[in-house]
Amino acid sequence: MTAFTNRVDDGHALEQQTMRRVSRRLLPFLFILYVFNFLDRTNISIAALQMNDELRFGPAVFGFGAGIFFLGYSLLEVPSNLILARVGARRWIARIMITWGFLACAMMFVRTPFEFYSVRLLLGIAEAGFFPGIIFYIAQWFPLAYRARATARFAIAIPISQVIGGALGGALLSLGGVGQLSGWQWLFLLEGLPSLFLGVGVLFYLTDRPKDAQWLDSEGRAWLAKRIEREQHRLPTAPPVPALRSISDPLTWLLVLPCFAYYTVNYAYSSWAPLLVRAALGTHNVTTGFVTAGIALVAAAAYLIAADRSDQSSERCGYAALGLALSSLGCVGAAIAPTPLLRVAALTLIPIGGGIWLPSFWCLPAMLYSGTAAAAAMALISGVGSSGGFFGPSLIGFAKSTTGSDIGAFLTLAGVGVFGCLVCLGLRRTVQFKRFSPPTAQLSIAEPE
Repeated sequence: MTAFTNRVDDGHALEQQTMRRVSRRLLPFLFILYVFNFLDRTNISIAALQMNDELRFGPAVFGFGAGIFFLGYSLLEVPSNLILARVGARRWIARIMITWGFLACAMMFVRTPFEFYSVRLLLGIAEAGFFPGIIFYIAQWFPLAYRARATARFAIAIPISQVIGGALGGALLSLGGVGQLSGWQWLFLLEGLPSLFLGVGVLFYLTDRPKDAQWLDSEGRAWLAKRIEREQHRLPTAPPVPALRSISDPLTWLLVLPCFAYYTVNYAYSSWAPLLVRAALGTHNVTTGFVTAGIALVAAAAYLIAADRSDQSSERCGYAALGLALSSLGCVGAAIAPTPLLRVAALTLIPIGGGIWLPSFWCLPAMLYSGTAAAAAMALISGVGSSGGFFGPSLIGFAKSTTGSDIGAFLTLAGVGVFGCLVCLGLRRTVQFKRFSPPTAQLSIAEPE
């Protein structure tokens, strides 16, 4: 009995030491990559404070240009992730970052609506596969009992990039006239260049698989590789199934629906937040940037708290449903709040809800598939779901240009969020998700070899 207890204690110590090293090695770097990914994707919202007036872009032009990014993005998600699974994350993520960094800088040369639409479309094509590729990469390195927390520590880059983008973007707009460039041109240039350099850094820093991690000791490498392999053998699709089967599975398509709802609601917010805050509070550009940064900072806590609770309870669908419910409530408040201050407070609920939804939801595909099937399923869910990032911003732009008000748009967004919430609750009741709850870390270590 004593020998068995010592074995469990030694195994638990090895687990803690290994996962601590993996987390410290990978998560800060992945976080930095996603900060610049999200900056380059959404800095259009800060640039719009100045760019729209200078280039005479109306609400419909801006909304369509902000949203068309997601059409190119969604079209190439699946092939991009399948290539990543074949050639390895290190090389493919480097390629993605270098091309998107170049196009993010190219936004400074936009002059006409057609050029605006074209570069945004190409930027979406260049970025295709980055987010689901990182989610797939995390699944190769973090066991199920750690996965929501790992995902949260990567995805918290979303609100942090809004903190940085809001504060930095507002300051960069004030550089107008320096070097005969407008402030919005400096914004695109200075926030796009780091992605080019980071893309090169990926080639030297990331490791594709645990068995290749020379920065882990031999015991740690062996334990982690075996733990990941053991969990994959327990999946409902073990042995691994072809990628085509995962993207034709009805469960995969059900998961698309709440993902679409998330993108529709949250990207409508992220694309329009600075303009909405400025219109509500009457603030100047720099102050508006700090207000949106403050909202994002409040939302950042939701990622960590919800992910920790999700991993402890192995509850995924329930937290995803709660997140969409809060985002929907925020949309309703933004539509009907009687005062500008209350409207801004309601808008805060949207990114908070997104932070609760994301870490738990993205644990689900890896609970069903492994290998290229998991990569394909994640890419399909993200690709089709991310098309909501086109409809959300465009919906607000269309409503403003045709009716002069966004009330109807926000109520529609609330309905989309409620629908996604109900789908998550329905998925929670299915036998498939109940049967494959992640084992606790200590029990898995105590299992016989």
